[in-house]
This record gives sequence, C-alpha cells and structure tokens, in this order.
Amino acid sequence: MLGRTANSLFWMFRYLERAENTARLLEAGFRMALTRDLATAEGEWRSVIEAAGRREDFERQNATYTGVQAWNFILRDSGNPMSVMDMLDAVRTNARAARNAISEELWTVINESWMEIRDMMAKPVNQGQVGRVLGSIRRAGTLAHGAMVGSMLRDEGFHFARAGTFLERADSTARILDIKYYLLLPSLSYVGSSLDTGQWENVLRSVAGDRVFSWLHAGRIDARSIVDFLVLDERFPRSLAFCHDALRQELAALARIHKSEGQSNALMRQADIRLTEMTVEDIFEQGLHQFLVDFKQSNTRIAEAIGQDYRFLV
Repeated sequence: MLGRTANSLFWMFRYLERAENTARLLEAGFRMALTRDLATAEGEWRSVIEAAGRREDFERQNATYTGVQAWNFILRDSGNPMSVMDMLDAVRTNARAARNAISEELWTVINESWMEIRDMMAKPVNQGQVGRVLGSIRRAGTLAHGAMVGSMLRDEGFHFARAGTFLERADSTARILDIKYYLLLPSLSYVGSSLDTGQWENVLRSVAGDRVFSWLHAGRIDARSIVDFLVLDERFPRSLAFCHDALRQELAALARIHKSEGQSNALMRQADIRLTEMTVEDIFEQGLHQFLVDFKQSNTRIAEAIGQDYRFLV
C-alpha cells in the first residue's frame, strides 16, 4: 500500500474518533451545566474548552464562558483551528484520498454524514439544536465504524484505520481523565465531597462509561474504582488497557502482512508491559497526573513510529 493511502486511512479514523469524542465531551458539559448556577456553569464550560485543548484560542475571542459561546466555538467557529466541522472535513478529505481502499458503504456513510452535519452547522447552533447536532456527530462515528467492520477487507488498510482509531481513543480518554479531574478539583479538600462525586460522574459521561460503570459497581462512585475502570479494565472499549491491547493487535497484523516488525511494535510491547504490570495503587502512588502524562507521551512516540515504519507522516 502506498504511504499516502496508509496515511489517509490512519488519519481518517483518527479525526473521526476525535470528532466523536469531542461531541461526547460537549454533551457531558451541556448536561452538567444545565444543573448548575451561572458561575458554576461557566466553570464547567471552561473545563470543556480546556479538555479540548482550545483554551488559548477561545480566550482570544471571548471574555466569558457561556454555553452558546463554548459549543459553537468547539463545533464550528472559524477561529478554532480544530473545530468539529474541521475534523469532519478532514475525515471526508482523507476518505476521498483513500477512495479505492475503502468500501462503497463506508464512503457513503462518511459523505452523507458530512453533508447532514454541514447543513446543521451552517448557522450558529442554539440551545434547542445542540443535542440534535451532537447526536448526529456521535451517530456518524457509530455508522462509519459499523460500515468499516461490516464491509472492509481485512487487509493492511483496515489495520491502519483501526490503529488510528485506538491511538486517538486512548489519547482522548487519558486527556479527559487528566484535565477534567485536576481542573474541576482544585483542592484536595473537595475529594470525597458531593462535588467530587458529581465531577467523577461527568468524567464517566465524557467517555460514555457512566451506565456500564454504574452497573459494574452498583452505583458506587469513588476515585479508585473509576481510575481502575478507565485505565485498567480491559472489558471497557474506551479504557487505556483495552485501547492498548487493540492497538497492539493491529500493529502485529501489519507486521505479519509486511513480514517484518518495526520500531512501533517494539514501543508497543514496552508500553503494553508497563500497563499490564500496573495496579491502581501503583498509579496513585506515582500520581495520576504524572501517570497520564507519561502515557500520552508514550502514545505520541508510538504514533510517530508508525509513520516512520510505514513511510507516512503523523
């Protein structure tokens, strides 16, 4: 496969995953803000912008953090160099570039979803519309993944697409867990309080894990159980452990196809061993923030090595 085609498939699904994760983050922020007074709601929207990595860009244009400002900035603002609409444009552009390597079903889903969401976001999104817009973005990701799994040949293109998906998903979960917790809990005095519980619930909603966590833990919410769930539970498809295991399998499949392993496989094995040997006690002893910083840096090195191994830029 040509490097530019591999690059398009890898980035098509990275951007798709990023758009879906951003929609989930916005949806969680929207739900939380509806239950807060004005000052607390602004704090919630500030945390959403921070978790999306867009605080400096947002504050260049806005003096306050209202909901309508925040979600329009994240979704469609031209002053945001990585709005959700920009991400979806990149998904479609990369799909067109890899048109011969994807199925007709996958192209149709991506193209039709792009047209639908583009029309919905042609004008600023008001409070009555935001839920429908976010639902459409999440649905676009679900349909695209379903079309890929149900119609694509299990060749190297499939594995590049899946590798991009799980790299991005792991990075998103780590970033949300890190920023949301530390931004929303500025003092240790909040730990164990009702604020602590509410913010942990919001972290779970941001990664679509609130219902399954509640089912597994009978509604009990505490920091240790949530970190164990989002980092180490291999059953949850957005946990760091699940994403790393899936990524390792995709890179192993690519190595078999190319009949040689690269630096990405070696880095993946090292990261996998570190995570497998971790316990939740080890994570808190090291410090949750430092653990997540190290994880994200490792993820970035793996992504760069994939590009070098298969001759495309990441």
